Amino acid sequence: MSAQVTTAEQWWGRFFRYGPYGLLALATLVSAVSRPFLMTPTDERVAAVLLPAALALQLWWSRAATGASPRTGAGYFTVRTLLAFGLTWCNPFFSIYAVLGYFDAARVLPCRGVRPGLLAVAVIMAGAQSGSPLPPATALNWVVFGVVLAVHVTLTMIFAKIGDREADQERARTATITALETANARLEQALVENAGLHAQLLVQAREAGVADERRRLAAEIHDTIAQGLTGIIAQLQAATSTADTDPALAREHVARAADLARHSLGEARRSVHNLLPGALEEDDLPGALRKTVTTWSERTGVRADFTVTGTVAPLHDEVGATLLRIAEEALANAGRHAVASRAGVTLSYMGDEITLDVRDDGRGFDPAALPPYRGAGGFGLGGMRSRAERIAGTVEVETGPGLGTAICARVPMVPHA
Repeated sequence: MSAQVTTAEQWWGRFFRYGPYGLLALATLVSAVSRPFLMTPTDERVAAVLLPAALALQLWWSRAATGASPRTGAGYFTVRTLLAFGLTWCNPFFSIYAVLGYFDAARVLPCRGVRPGLLAVAVIMAGAQSGSPLPPATALNWVVFGVVLAVHVTLTMIFAKIGDREADQERARTATITALETANARLEQALVENAGLHAQLLVQAREAGVADERRRLAAEIHDTIAQGLTGIIAQLQAATSTADTDPALAREHVARAADLARHSLGEARRSVHNLLPGALEEDDLPGALRKTVTTWSERTGVRADFTVTGTVAPLHDEVGATLLRIAEEALANAGRHAVASRAGVTLSYMGDEITLDVRDDGRGFDPAALPPYRGAGGFGLGGMRSRAERIAGTVEVETGPGLGTAICARVPMVPHA
């Protein structure tokens, strides 16, 4: 389609460049042949003056057309129409040259001058084709002139409508091209902005990943190394206090401290590499929790029971690790702060979710006295909540001064992949 438009534009460009000379030459030739029948000596002398003027006008316009102002184009059309009228008065066949106005009126005239220009050309053509010189000499000549003029005026209006439609199409095409250029410019600007935002998001994602990894390692260190060191210190203190009175019991405390140190070292290595807790590699979650509860009870001297309800099913590794770490942290808090005589851990398989309950009969605490939970960072209760929220779970705490503590963690039941 674009190739066809380009070819048509080239054709019309050649016509407007060379057509006026061809039409003027053809009109001169036909007028010269018909001169003995249609022209008087006066007509010949007038035509001899007007013809060079018309040729000179066309030569000038060929150079001035490119970049000419609307006023210049209107002046050229007006002078050419007057010359054509004069030549047609001398010989009707010079109307061949005048017909050029039908084609380029919309091209060289401003919008308000197109219809008057076409009407002037219609008058010249009607006078040439009515069979009598202008002005008509008889009533019949006037009637013929009026009929022919009406035909030409009708054609003029049709040409004007076509010209207006083409002008509207050209304006619409120009507006569309402008809109597309604007849209392309905005799109390029948006692409540049998106590239900047993408780079910024990448930086933020890296920073968020680093921060999340730091929080994970901090929580793992708190749940493994810190708790292990606390247990080691407690065992060594017990060994020191019983070294003189009961050497065998002191050695047992030292052995427990060594076991805790080895276990904590292994868990620290696993935390660095983001591996599962060692207990879950040897057992499923119920087995790992049972061993954790038993070990905690032996270390603290607090009676602790472990219960499983529901149908046991293999869990996704992340779910199992989260619940195990929450249980370890809850028991560690009970051992450090609760001064409890009894504790219980219940793991419940409840269809589409799994629940972990850790209870003690210790002294409890006032939840309102705790600093507000901000959803990230922190350990203890905040760390438990953060772990649960990572897998779309929740942690709730029920406690009060002298009422003991109950911690309930609920997480989705995601089966083992």
